[in-house]
Amino acid sequence: MIMRMSSLFVRTLREDPADAEVPSHRLLVRGGYIRRAAPGIYTWLPLGLKVLRKIEGIIREEMDGIGAQELSFPALLPREPYEATNRWTEYGDNIFRLQDRKGGDYLLGPTHEEMFTLTVKDLYSSYKDLPLSIYQIQTKYRDEARPRAGLLRGREFIMKDSYSFDVDDAGLEASYQKHRDAYIRIFDRLGFEYVIVSAMSGAMGGSMSEEFLARADNGEDTYVRCSTCDYAANVEAVEVPTPSPVPYDDAPAAHAEQTPDTPTIDTLVDHLNEAFARADRPWEAADTLKNVIVVLHHPDGTREPLAIGVPGDREVDLKRLDAQVYPAEIEAFDEAEFKKHPSLAKGYIGPGVLGEKNESGIRYLVDPRIVEGTRWVTGADTPGSHVLDLVAGRDFTPDGTIEAAEVREGDPCPNGDGTLHTARGIEMGHIFALGRKFADALGLQVLDENGKLVTVTMGSYGIGASRAVAAIAEGTLDEVGLCWPREVAPADVHLVAAGKDEHVLAAAERIAHELGSQGVDVLFDDRLGKISPGVKFKDAELIGVPTIVVVGKGLAADGTIEVKDRASGASEQVAAEHVVDHVVRLVRR
Repeated sequence: MIMRMSSLFVRTLREDPADAEVPSHRLLVRGGYIRRAAPGIYTWLPLGLKVLRKIEGIIREEMDGIGAQELSFPALLPREPYEATNRWTEYGDNIFRLQDRKGGDYLLGPTHEEMFTLTVKDLYSSYKDLPLSIYQIQTKYRDEARPRAGLLRGREFIMKDSYSFDVDDAGLEASYQKHRDAYIRIFDRLGFEYVIVSAMSGAMGGSMSEEFLARADNGEDTYVRCSTCDYAANVEAVEVPTPSPVPYDDAPAAHAEQTPDTPTIDTLVDHLNEAFARADRPWEAADTLKNVIVVLHHPDGTREPLAIGVPGDREVDLKRLDAQVYPAEIEAFDEAEFKKHPSLAKGYIGPGVLGEKNESGIRYLVDPRIVEGTRWVTGADTPGSHVLDLVAGRDFTPDGTIEAAEVREGDPCPNGDGTLHTARGIEMGHIFALGRKFADALGLQVLDENGKLVTVTMGSYGIGASRAVAAIAEGTLDEVGLCWPREVAPADVHLVAAGKDEHVLAAAERIAHELGSQGVDVLFDDRLGKISPGVKFKDAELIGVPTIVVVGKGLAADGTIEVKDRASGASEQVAAEHVVDHVVRLVRR
């Protein structure tokens, strides 16, 4: 197939779009792959659609290869199934809701667990029908509060979601492994570096959850890997190793001290070292107990204050906290909230007033490191005063623990050996062993081999197909443009006719037709007029097709044509009569 730049619906840009935050967004717009229609919503132009369709093709091949069958659900969905699973409420403001002319409630599908479950329930009733894996590649909608980074966080996106249905947990385990293996093959073919990490199940629930993350310094997700074992996890899923309780028989009694003008951890530590110097070592932020209060906004509209206690040398990680309190959303505990709780001394809040049984009535959850017997300096619930030698389990008892403190480089591995190293990535795939959550809610049962009704167990497996376009771009681009891996590139060869000489144009036309006749997809820059060779070269580098063939001065000088590798920049001069065979070998190797 030959695409001609003279007639292709594309305009390359020299300037970056004003709203672009990440390199892939800049270059996909400048290269003529996508155009912004609205915040978080993009039009796919011909070049972009070709890349997307190739990605979808790879996904289909591998899903079909494990026996999964493709179907397609509507994007416009009725309210009732989502009411049955409570997700109509749990999704809160994150879904697009609408009504038809008769007042019936609908939503634009953010995901389709309910529809898959109900369809299987409608058609299958026996264990003989299982195992079953079905999938779709379809447009999804989520009302992102802050759409950003182009295709990486949009309101409309294309996703492959598949579901497995099994009679028992052993069947689910086998289906999960089949999908996991297929995902490894898919991401290997997509051509970017990725890692597989343990993850939170969130709204999906289930017993097991893993993410496939594309490595990217500007990725939204932070993950950790152990220095000595195979442990890897999204920071949201990291479980802090809980220390053993500490004996406190000889601990002095807790005592409140005046600590004026110390509303922050830094000012408190400076004051402690000046006024209450220790004999063994200086006071550190890790000796203090920081209490942070937020407001949880639940999907049903109720609002609940929550206090989180963490060692003072750590911050509360809002992404980790968000994963723990889902489906509630986190809001700031502002001045209006402080007025509602006069027992709270801003900057000097301590455990004394926290807890559902205490004066404030605010639920109090602490970091797992705050175990019985540990001694802390923390707020005395009075401005300008802190408590020293406050012992957990003796002087205060929290309502429970929560994994909300930041995870840092060098933290101990939860497996008990080695240290954690942090990196960033882009979530590209997520697989869940769902279990029976949706089958229970929607009554999906089959008769087993003994004629007894059993609830089907499910797995859920998603891939961001449109997000993959941006992730591949992020992982392969360079300082001048995109560099597509061959399997997803919009064409195999970018053929440039560099000059107005009739001999050059005729030779380029011949090469284009000969390559096309051998099944090579050619993007042919046949533009005439005022388009200079320099502009054509810049466009070729920007668009990023893996092989660039330049028919120009070398043809007249010595009968050669330049063949350039876009990724490495290496080029060679090939005799004109051999260039077609040479390029075909490059494309097919």
